[in-house]
Amino acid sequence: MRRADRLFQIIQILRRARAPITADAIAEELETSKRTVYRDIATLMGQRVPIRGEAGMGYVLDQGFDLPPLMLTPDEIEAAVLGAQWVASRGDPSLARAAQDLIAKIGASVPERLRPYVLEPAGRAVPAWRAAAPDQLDMAQVRAAIHGGRKLSLRYRDEQERETERVIWPVTVGYHETVRILVGWCELRAAFRNFRTDRVVACDFLEARYPERPALLRARWRVEREAEGRRHLEKMRPDAPA
Repeated sequence: MRRADRLFQIIQILRRARAPITADAIAEELETSKRTVYRDIATLMGQRVPIRGEAGMGYVLDQGFDLPPLMLTPDEIEAAVLGAQWVASRGDPSLARAAQDLIAKIGASVPERLRPYVLEPAGRAVPAWRAAAPDQLDMAQVRAAIHGGRKLSLRYRDEQERETERVIWPVTVGYHETVRILVGWCELRAAFRNFRTDRVVACDFLEARYPERPALLRARWRVEREAEGRRHLEKMRPDAPA
């Protein structure tokens, strides 16, 4: 790997890390020596890249740092196109259009020699074998409510055709093969609940914000989901009590 490429990859590794990352971990990913990583980190710091940390403790890249536009690698192009293909066939209409636009933009922006990776990729997302059930609420507005931390008022019909009214704090949308699931904290049940978007009878997008920051609400949901996953695995163990 050329040194310039290695310096760029170090920035990429630090950018995606959520905690300080050690020189050992960087060296392992780049298949180089720890001494080389130390030298490269010192070079980047000398070029005023805002890296904090020291040997043995780990390194972090300050938020807000960005690089000028750089060319995508062939693997990055194929990854982006493959993901966009999946969204184009399974996302809600707004996201599907955005995915198609993304593929077109990538194709228009890369050099001619890389264009086959967009137009004739080695991998392809399998088309959805059955169309997803139509959403009964505006998913673009749902995503805006998730980002803005705003409440939704739902009238919802369950599997037994029973209708209830709920005020929820939306957390995320799960895009499955044939259905989409809106996850939210339900004020009625005082717990996280899943709502199929095709079973929503009516939805009001409220201006009221819920009291938690969206990131904290998502973190709480992840903790509960992971705990539920561990309980499920415990039940599946051969020696688990009946």
